[in-house]
Amino acid sequence: MSESAQLEPVRWPTGAAEPEIADLLSLADQCVKCGYCLPHCPTFKFAHDEGESPRGRIALIQGWLSGAIDDGPRVQFHLDQCLECRACEPNCPSLVRYGTLMDGARAVREQRRSIWQRGLRRVRLGLLTRPLGLRLVAVIGIGYRWLRLPQWLIVRASTYWPAIQVLHPLARALRWPRKHIPMGIGVDRSAQGLMSGSLSRSNLSRIPNPASGHTRTVRSSGGKTGPAPALFRGCIARLTDQPLEAAALRLLTRLGYPPVVPDEQGCCGAIHRHNGYPADADQLVAVNTQAFAGRPVIGLASACVAELQEQGQVNAIEVCRFLLDHPWPVEARLQPLPLTVAVHEPCSHRNQLRDQGAVYALLRRIPELAVTPLPGNDTCCGAAGTYLIEHPEFALALAAPKIDALQEIKPDYLVTTNTGCALHLAARLRSAGLKTEVLHPIQLIERQLII
Repeated sequence: MSESAQLEPVRWPTGAAEPEIADLLSLADQCVKCGYCLPHCPTFKFAHDEGESPRGRIALIQGWLSGAIDDGPRVQFHLDQCLECRACEPNCPSLVRYGTLMDGARAVREQRRSIWQRGLRRVRLGLLTRPLGLRLVAVIGIGYRWLRLPQWLIVRASTYWPAIQVLHPLARALRWPRKHIPMGIGVDRSAQGLMSGSLSRSNLSRIPNPASGHTRTVRSSGGKTGPAPALFRGCIARLTDQPLEAAALRLLTRLGYPPVVPDEQGCCGAIHRHNGYPADADQLVAVNTQAFAGRPVIGLASACVAELQEQGQVNAIEVCRFLLDHPWPVEARLQPLPLTVAVHEPCSHRNQLRDQGAVYALLRRIPELAVTPLPGNDTCCGAAGTYLIEHPEFALALAAPKIDALQEIKPDYLVTTNTGCALHLAARLRSAGLKTEVLHPIQLIERQLII
């Protein structure tokens, strides 16, 4: 089974952004209805309903697009319930590109909506992906935190409106999006003494922010010279992952790979593509292609990296893989950490990039650190892009077994490589009264690094 064949995007024969129905039916016909996908599908395992399986959804798409069945609420319900975790794809003997098929079916559905419906949905997606929308969302989050609603009120409200269990922690996590990454943000006190003099907390403000308008080259610790890598920031992560961005900037700089951070970059396009707006997603890809100008691009969120790789116009690499594949300075070493870390494997890392092993290999460089996979990594946690806010009750149900597992193994840290997963699991851990800290793997690496 060729990795390149699995990750190569489908180019519609028409050349149009919207897929033709005949092309989608051709993709669907690759499914032989063997059922190998069923035990790997989270929604099927939860509902035990054929319509909630990849095989069932493909059959519904075939019936709907061929005109054999009506586009009724039952059909759309099953299409909407799909997480697009793509756990079915690595287990499909026919190599059905289920994610491409689902994206295409949703695009056809969106094109059949009225103009005002499409406009409203674009506005909603823009709130999560566009600079103005992100600032508006940040204002809402800041205002919500200012209310300081008591926990007892949230608990009571959740009995009538379960969605608040998801929306409350998300709102509290939002911060104002910064144009530049402040390198001093999120510096852990325990790691402060491990930083070299040039990057100590007192000197962080002296380091110039990576310029977006200058062509720079770097010499790696292995002696090779090449264009400086760029750091991909994405969209919603600018509101929620500011400490991670700063940690990545510090770590890459200390290891000899100071990245460029173009101001012109934007969302990877995955949110639009998975919600049925491929033309909008392609516009965002074009913006990023121009912003990065052929540089290697380091991504922190596995879902963003997967989207950039699948579209093939940006040379993107996930940060853990980058750190494994590039040499470190000879004087660099990692402090021992006699604790336990559980690794959550996001669906995008496991089923699209298929390189979750990079996380384990990187963390095992830390002496004395016990690294263990989180039980149930083969099942989605329920975050799944916008799914978390659109289907909060099911998202909570999917996260519950993972929290149960964490209560059992009680790790000191939980690491994950995706923004939505980190937010979702951190909120559920707090709700369960667990003190496990949720981090990106490179945050742990940066804390322990000595140069």
